[in-house]
Amino acid sequence: MTAEPALQIRELPDAGAYRIDPERSGVTYVSRHMFGLGTVRAAFRVSSGLLYVSSTLAKCRASATIDAASFTSASGRRDRDVKGRSLLNVAAFPGIRFSSTGVSEETDAIVLAGIVAMHDVATAVQVKILSWEAPAPGWVHVTAQATHLDRYSFGITGSRGLVGRYFDLAFRIVAVRSET
Repeated sequence: MTAEPALQIRELPDAGAYRIDPERSGVTYVSRHMFGLGTVRAAFRVSSGLLYVSSTLAKCRASATIDAASFTSASGRRDRDVKGRSLLNVAAFPGIRFSSTGVSEETDAIVLAGIVAMHDVATAVQVKILSWEAPAPGWVHVTAQATHLDRYSFGITGSRGLVGRYFDLAFRIVAVRSET
């Protein structure tokens, strides 16, 4: 659903912990709806998270929480439906959590393996890092994507046919060095 730009890793920032800045970070969502005839584009806010940078890429780790109730698209009705009981059920499951389990370097990509927990279901995912840079001391900017995720694997099975089964996520993360 989304084009995959070439990997751009400029240089790893200084080793340490970096807190994700919720005001500057976000997640975009793309899926199909109406039996695959239309495209839905939406966004989520990242409410918190940490990046742990090591001197080697293989030892870097990440964790983040997405605010499920922050789902926003071009349709207020759709937003209410997606946040409702048959889909995200944000009243019962307010956060979508990610924790990395490893990093691998492939010939054309860096892949962050991890677990996404939502609806009391934990599912393995692969996040492709598209760019990672340190534009200034104490800052990290990361863009990444996870494609062809299956909402059924997270226990979200309502509105079959009307809401696409598969979705893509694109991440724009800005993090600042933490003193703790």
